[in-house]
Amino acid sequence: MKALVYHGPDTKAWEDVPKPRVQADTDAVVRVDATTICGTDLHIMKGDVPAVTDGRILGHEAVGTVESVGTGVKNAKVGDRVLVSCITACAACRFCREGRPGQCLGGGGWILGHEIDGTQAEYVRVPFADTSTYPAPAGIEDEALLMLADILPTGYEVGVLNGHVRPGDVVVVVGAGPIGLSAIMGARLFSPSHIVAIDMADSRLLAAKQFGADVTINNSTDDALAIVRELTGGLGADVTIEAVGVPATFELATELVRPGGHVANIGVHGTPVTLHLETLWIKDVTITTGLVDATSTPTLLRLATSKQIAADQFVTHRFALDDMIEAYDVFGRAADTGALKIVLSRSASTER
Repeated sequence: MKALVYHGPDTKAWEDVPKPRVQADTDAVVRVDATTICGTDLHIMKGDVPAVTDGRILGHEAVGTVESVGTGVKNAKVGDRVLVSCITACAACRFCREGRPGQCLGGGGWILGHEIDGTQAEYVRVPFADTSTYPAPAGIEDEALLMLADILPTGYEVGVLNGHVRPGDVVVVVGAGPIGLSAIMGARLFSPSHIVAIDMADSRLLAAKQFGADVTINNSTDDALAIVRELTGGLGADVTIEAVGVPATFELATELVRPGGHVANIGVHGTPVTLHLETLWIKDVTITTGLVDATSTPTLLRLATSKQIAADQFVTHRFALDDMIEAYDVFGRAADTGALKIVLSRSASTER
């Protein structure tokens, strides 16, 4: 089969690799019908995630068809259309039992495209298939379903829920890429008074408006601190959500929050960040970090199926699986191409 293989920083290839097979009785092998590229994959390509080694197949999001299962799989059946979650859950360890499978001790967590071969391939082996895949509901297309593999749960859980967004809050989202947009979409469910999106690309700020932001700030030309203070009577935002993963955006998020507010960090950081406790300690600021657990996926599936959230709104470009290298180029130049989420499928008409 073909797969996107990582060969060290800035080096990848769409090449022939052995097709995966069932290795444990809880495994399923899934034919990948649609997959996508995540901002985390770009961090991997820059060398920010050293646990990913030469030869690893990347990708942790997919919609597909179950091709084979181990003898211990009870729910996923051959022929089923399923969502493959970015988080694999053993369902038995302490953290899985606490509803935190992102920290799974039983061989799960974020392993696809990280510690084991992932979904940017024609087939993928999914461990713990019963608790790491979800049956595809009727009436939801692959493209919309695919957005629930990672970005929507991540924005919702690590941004909105960790940030304790409440009705009437002023919420500032720093970074209007796909994860930032998912945080905007999730925050809108809690009726904040204002959602402010900050980015340096006008195309992404326009997208933020379409996803529900009330105010947009181009941080390359506008004074974000002055605008947010004016909007909040000088206090600062109730919740700031960092959705980029670079030191400057994290520091900005801490500068924009009010006393007693919450800073929710979603971004994947590849370099050290300065934490200004000398100014934050006296403000009673709560800072949270985290890896998605994907425990919100059933809720988000119901919302997407009932059209309460427009999950397919993220998709801007479509490619065939064999166009993986070109798709990476388009996604990696998102400021120029306007790419939000790219869908790669077995039968796709290429859109640029």
